[in-house]
Amino acid sequence: MAEENSTTSHLSSEAMTTSEDTQSTLGNTATPAWSKNYFHTLPVVIGVIGTAGNALILYAMVVSKQHKKQLLIFNQNVLDLYTCISLIISNSVKLSINSLNGSRHGYWLCTLFISDTFVWIGNTGSVMNLAIITIERYLKICTKKQVSNRMIYSAVAFAWIGSAVHWITAVFSTTVVINGACFVYILFRGESAKLFFTICNVLSFYVIIICIFIFCYGRILIVIRRQAKVMASHNVAGSGTIQTQSNQIQTNVIKTMIVVSAFYVITWFPSCVVMLLYHFLFKSITTTLTIAYSVSILCNFLYMCINPFIYAIKFDPVKEVLIRMIPCKKTTEQASESTGNTGIRVAAFRNTV
Repeated sequence: MAEENSTTSHLSSEAMTTSEDTQSTLGNTATPAWSKNYFHTLPVVIGVIGTAGNALILYAMVVSKQHKKQLLIFNQNVLDLYTCISLIISNSVKLSINSLNGSRHGYWLCTLFISDTFVWIGNTGSVMNLAIITIERYLKICTKKQVSNRMIYSAVAFAWIGSAVHWITAVFSTTVVINGACFVYILFRGESAKLFFTICNVLSFYVIIICIFIFCYGRILIVIRRQAKVMASHNVAGSGTIQTQSNQIQTNVIKTMIVVSAFYVITWFPSCVVMLLYHFLFKSITTTLTIAYSVSILCNFLYMCINPFIYAIKFDPVKEVLIRMIPCKKTTEQASESTGNTGIRVAAFRNTV
């Protein structure tokens, strides 16, 4: 308790010397004034694009009835949509508030919006759900075990609740408002506790997730190739059509999720590196390090914006619905049908003559 009071006292004296209202999650070093607009406006743009894209994918999944067949993938897009909406709201709040001084709800604005709590609940839930999809695919293909609907609904709830409990606990126990400044992830019981928190996050939501991807999808690809060879050697022309179609759909889902997982690994890598560099290499927080962290977080947010385009390109049921929504495509198809019908009528007329 004495240590926490001394930390608060130190932050209070530091807050008196800075006019910044928000502080980097890496620490409490003021960022350049020009960066505030850039690093709060860009997430709003990303959030708008991501909201539109994910909403469109959800619509296509409902129309194609894939929201029931692929419930975990549907939940993945729901989480991404929620995160994009939260991203717009949180950064709009940051842009509209210059100081929390005199605000009756300053602490709640700090813990819920300025700290991006809602954003990280959705972001982390999306990562957890991605790992759950990978495990579900592995069990279905490699072990031939059917995952019950009850287990799937439990997994969906776990992704939401687990992420919410993690971030709400972390934010409310380490965040404080002093002299109108919001200090996020600062009230740790020493540097070792802060280091432990960072390492646990990197291990739980990046390293372990990658290990799950490598093991499960590696085994899945081996099994799919083996099945393809067996079917090629035993398949007779005209037989096994239903089984072949089922395997094609299954393979399409696997390829789509592998691409989604690969983009997750790429877009989350910079932020993990910056956080580890901060704890193990840099003795103090510099402006360069703070900007590098902000850029790496933008990469995290881009992941939610890229996902809809992956589903639109790779996931066949969604792609078919989206193609039918294109006006010029409809016009071309209608023209082709009209030409075909005209040809049939002409041929019929000639036969009667």
